[in-house]
Amino acid sequence: MSDSVISISCDSCVMQHTSTCSDCVVTFICDSADSAVMFDLAEQRAVRLLASAGLVPTLRHREAI
Repeated sequence: MSDSVISISCDSCVMQHTSTCSDCVVTFICDSADSAVMFDLAEQRAVRLLASAGLVPTLRHREAI
């Protein structure tokens, strides 16, 4: 497993409080828009595969600068 971890927080997403939130995998996993999800690279690949198969929403997060 890789040491690289990706932290995804709704607090840092420019899409927060938009209609996009309801179709984001972070909201799907947390069932709350104020939580963060940590994925390592293998988990991120797995989520992408699940999303491409239509089993979970895609990651809609866009980091605010």
